[in-house]
Amino acid sequence: MEEREIYFLFTDTGTSLAKVINFFTRRDLNHVSISFTKDFSTVYSFGRKRPKNPFIGGFVKEDITSDFLANADCAVYLQTISEADYCIMMKKIQEIEARQHEYRYNFIGLFGVLFRVRIERRAALFCSQFVATIVQDSEKFNFEKPTHFITPYDIRKSLENKLIYYGKLKYYRESLQSIPVPRLVFGEGTIPKQSLIFYISNKFKRLVIK
Repeated sequence: MEEREIYFLFTDTGTSLAKVINFFTRRDLNHVSISFTKDFSTVYSFGRKRPKNPFIGGFVKEDITSDFLANADCAVYLQTISEADYCIMMKKIQEIEARQHEYRYNFIGLFGVLFRVRIERRAALFCSQFVATIVQDSEKFNFEKPTHFITPYDIRKSLENKLIYYGKLKYYRESLQSIPVPRLVFGEGTIPKQSLIFYISNKFKRLVIK
């Protein structure tokens, strides 16, 4: 059966709102987006419609090259899904996009997550609620709570061992051009020292290690 790849982008832009959310959640990278293209040519989420105004939000297609996102710290995770799951996910996104003028960012829902209070609002989602809604029907995801309680950390936890990049978002596309990791095969020769040094140096330049 043919498989598709989907990508999850977790970011921290360092804004005042991000710092407040980080403080209460005791986690980093508290914004999550989803993409079906490795180069993030199209990235979907619920967030700011205007970078300088956190209170005007809704369904967005994010531009990872924008000044607002380019310098963000990020983690990228990869998951494979079936063709059937891919079609279901894309249909959900297309339905939300077609009615995006009806949707708004679910600020009140954030307090529901914080205080463990169920707050259901029509046509209002926050970022992790949106992503969980899109992927929840896939057998690859098994969230143990309803989508209105799902945090970005919950999604990251479900993607354990699927991390493919960690660092500044502006270097992510460059990392796609990195040379493959040299493979050691015992008994079949050794890796030239220069190749290994070049690889490590190349990766170090692109990653921000905390």
